Amino acid sequence: MGAKLAQSGADVSLVARGPHLLAMQAKGLTLIEEGRDPITVPVIASDDPNELGPQDYVIITLKAHSVPRVVNKMQPLIADNTTIVSGVNGVPWWYFHRVGGDLEGTRLASVDPGDVQWNGFGPDRVLGCVVYPAAEVVKPGVIKHIEGNRFSLGEPDGVKSERAVALSKVLMSAGLKAPVRPRIRDEIWVKLWGNLSFNPISALTHATLDVLCTDPGTRAVARGMMIEAQEVAEKLGVKFPIDVERRIDGGAAVGAHRTSMWQDLALGRPMEIDALVTSVHELGRLTFTPTPTIDTVLALIRLRAKSAGLY
Repeated sequence: MGAKLAQSGADVSLVARGPHLLAMQAKGLTLIEEGRDPITVPVIASDDPNELGPQDYVIITLKAHSVPRVVNKMQPLIADNTTIVSGVNGVPWWYFHRVGGDLEGTRLASVDPGDVQWNGFGPDRVLGCVVYPAAEVVKPGVIKHIEGNRFSLGEPDGVKSERAVALSKVLMSAGLKAPVRPRIRDEIWVKLWGNLSFNPISALTHATLDVLCTDPGTRAVARGMMIEAQEVAEKLGVKFPIDVERRIDGGAAVGAHRTSMWQDLALGRPMEIDALVTSVHELGRLTFTPTPTIDTVLALIRLRAKSAGLY
């Protein structure tokens, strides 16, 4: 997204760290897309939000467990009219903001321990975003795009707001798809279906998506997790536009892709377990829904991560 926005002339700054930051500062940001020549664009990049100042939109694409500990550091980016675009995988911390019903305002400990984001960002600032592209940092400053170019946007209360439409236009002008959805939580769950199951299964088995979605055993485990998650979500008012089998087939169609959780395990990075799996377990308890398959896989992936010092 950053490379595309910069190439289109948008006023974009990137917050990064370590070798990735140094490479972008020295050489620009390189994007490799299949069937196209690589592009390298100069970008404004820093590890200090104070250098960048207040922004119209702050697009958060960190792993979910990384966000709470940098909320305070992000404050220089936030002004009265700043919109926080939550492009983070899993059940979002703001899920029960303006959702209505008995659970309105419920906080989720699994994704926002201590309500750090709820209090530090404020849920009224949030614009939901479901991120579909699959990509890898192949080396510092170089991003390989694998597939997907859609960033669905949506307000927590479903209105088609000016801020959502404005961001959609900027993203579309950069060659990206950015529909504004009235029911963003439905899309959150369709993506979560895959992340909830494919990520931990791949990290446990070291199987790429094409394999784990077609092997009868792992496909059955993924299906069991998805069916349990669907029961939880439907109790929360979510409507699924596709069925479980089509969702798994969609994962298989991505091909020999290593999921982000498997990548994190291989690279020795903390694993995104709580937002993707523990959160659904927590929602199961809130809705009085048994989740035995999810709970079993959660226990296995937690221990695998703990054994590697990554949880």
